[in-house]
Amino acid sequence: MNPINARFAQLTQLKASLDAGVALLEMNFPPVNAMSRTLSDELTATLDFISETDEVRAVVLTGAGKNFCAGADLKGRADVIKGPGDLPAHSRRTRECFHTIRECTKPVVAAVNGAALGAGLAMVASCDLIVVSDKSTVGLPEIDVGLMGGASHARRLFSHSLLRRMVLTGYRVPGPELYRLGVVEACVPADELVATAMDFARAIASKSPLSVRLAKQTLNAIEDMTLRDGYRYEQDMTAAIAKTEDAKEAQRAFAEKRAPVFVGR
Repeated sequence: MNPINARFAQLTQLKASLDAGVALLEMNFPPVNAMSRTLSDELTATLDFISETDEVRAVVLTGAGKNFCAGADLKGRADVIKGPGDLPAHSRRTRECFHTIRECTKPVVAAVNGAALGAGLAMVASCDLIVVSDKSTVGLPEIDVGLMGGASHARRLFSHSLLRRMVLTGYRVPGPELYRLGVVEACVPADELVATAMDFARAIASKSPLSVRLAKQTLNAIEDMTLRDGYRYEQDMTAAIAKTEDAKEAQRAFAEKRAPVFVGR
């Protein structure tokens, strides 16, 4: 068994497989893929592993069964938070899981197959591209259980008024509405969801891995910059990419009207 498959075989609440440079990660914690400590830890560790694994060029993240992730594991909360210090540690693990998705050096495509609620919505908002099924919904229903959700992450996707409606009323936005609003790249029948997400991921995987990595790094960095600083950062990254072997190969392939062969240098 190769090292990648050996690593993936150790997972218990996350299924993982690799095909043509695309890692398919499927959250598998029945019945609703609630974000347990195990699932959070496995997702964080797997994405960190993927970040430093050259054979993986893109990721698709989805959920097993009828749901993507229905939020925090409220039933398992008592087993995780037992005494002083446990709540801050739990909160830190949770937010680092979201940041691990965002900071993964390989682009992550969310394939939202059902409900993505609370922590599930924060996961989706942390991904690079989003594809949903026509049966999916996203929401922040924490108001109904005396908690707060991932509004900080959701505001990257939604307008001021809609976000507040979601937080204050628990409104869930259906997949077709997400597409109408331009929040997601595609809304497709459930049986076409993973294939559609894989198509996006394969398109990414076909590009120079070095350029993709620097492009994602740049997109993350400029989110919080001014226009002047952001574009200056992009120019610096462009200059860095232009010096790579992959950039030279891309230019040769364009001139010779052939597919480029990238080496990641």
